[in-house]
Amino acid sequence: MPDQFDTYFGDYALFMRVLIILIVTYLVAKIFNFAYRRFVERSASKGDENLTTYKFLEHSISAVVYIVGISFAISKIPFLVPVAQSILGAAGILAIAVGFAAQQALGNVVSGVFIVISKPYQINDRISFNDGLRGVVEDISLRHTVIRNFENQRIIIPNSVISSQILINSNYADTKICRLMDIGISYGSDIDLAKKIMAEEVEKHPLNIDVRKEEDIEKGTPRVTVRLLELSDSAVIIRAWAWATDPPNAAVMYWEVLESVKKRFDKEGIVIPFPQRTVSYLDEGNGGKGIGFDK
Repeated sequence: MPDQFDTYFGDYALFMRVLIILIVTYLVAKIFNFAYRRFVERSASKGDENLTTYKFLEHSISAVVYIVGISFAISKIPFLVPVAQSILGAAGILAIAVGFAAQQALGNVVSGVFIVISKPYQINDRISFNDGLRGVVEDISLRHTVIRNFENQRIIIPNSVISSQILINSNYADTKICRLMDIGISYGSDIDLAKKIMAEEVEKHPLNIDVRKEEDIEKGTPRVTVRLLELSDSAVIIRAWAWATDPPNAAVMYWEVLESVKKRFDKEGIVIPFPQRTVSYLDEGNGGKGIGFDK
């Protein structure tokens, strides 16, 4: 009878020790995450440039806490020791199998480390890819990068995949951006007047910035450059170079300037043409001569 009590209470004590270790591990991880996130939020409000590193360390340290806690709990279970010894002979094969299974996961972790070190992009950077995918970097974890697109959807990309992609970072080193504004006018419209209107509308917009150097100003270089870009089939294409402090301001400026230019063109008699095409065909009753129609 005493042996049964010892066995019962011994097993119960073992279960309680393991359970307490797991609970403490969970609570330590949660407390750490809460305190660390408060620290990251304060750093973000102050414009700390190490925000990306802080976010990556949050995931890394949290993972270490769970690994250490669970490993310590397992070490308290005596029957796992002989089990481990019995499978020791298959450890080599198991290690190879685990290595192949974890190859992609480890690749994501290593890629994440290199992303944090080299910083091709950081938290809150606006990035875009060749396939048209665009968004703002929201988080960089051990395995993946989270991008929030402009429809407020989250795009999850493995670190090993994104690290091998060619991407455009609008915030890398310099946030200033040049928005190219191409507008077509009819061949009969006044080109000089159209260029003057486009330059004035861009320059007077509050989000447009002056990127000229002092020597450029002394030389009389215009604040807004406007050039005839192309003589297309149905229109004369004119391009204006409009600078803004960052991509969001550039987008707003682009949309509002397009509207103001259209209104000025209508007022000044500058025509924005629709596509035109000349179609001709042979008239057998007219000696095979061609007859043309404008469309």
